[in-house]
Amino acid sequence: MKNNDLAKRVKLLRSRKGFSQELLAENSGLSLRTIQRLENGETEPRGDTLKRLAHALDVSSDEIMDWTIEEDRGFLTSLNLSALSFILFPLLGILVPLILWISKKDKVKDVDQVGKNLLNFQISWSMFLFLGLIGNILLTQYRIHSTGDINMAILMTANLINIGLFGSTYFFNLTLVIINTIRIQNEKATWYFPKIRFLR
Repeated sequence: MKNNDLAKRVKLLRSRKGFSQELLAENSGLSLRTIQRLENGETEPRGDTLKRLAHALDVSSDEIMDWTIEEDRGFLTSLNLSALSFILFPLLGILVPLILWISKKDKVKDVDQVGKNLLNFQISWSMFLFLGLIGNILLTQYRIHSTGDINMAILMTANLINIGLFGSTYFFNLTLVIINTIRIQNEKATWYFPKIRFLR
């Protein structure tokens, strides 16, 4: 193994955790000079040093020694398109991308950021969809209760609102997934809005 590759891995793992060299040294119990030598490719972690480093970075020793980050636009595209599973059932638009994101978030370049953007949007979208439907059902029940009878006009209006809500939100989600797939192919950052930042 080339020390330069390992140095890049250690530095990238440290950056992903948001650690400075000083903080990594403190958390691992290694000296700052040791961390600097590792990141400069002057040495390779072995034995206790490797274990301490892995523990501080919250990864396995194998991940430090064998972990490689690669650029894979095909996987980024697949990750983004996996959100289309929401068409079958809204929660699948969260679960399928989540599984793909977890499997490669530290292995493929940009997967972590693309996955977080996509998942935050899909979670927000699903919440909006379900809250909208529940709100409409409750409002319909309130209207029926307040008038004292089942009014067909109220039920028809509620059904039309539900169909419109489903149609417009599904179309919006589909459009954003397609736009962002094209952005990935053109090597641009994904853009999902609106979204609540559940994953940071």
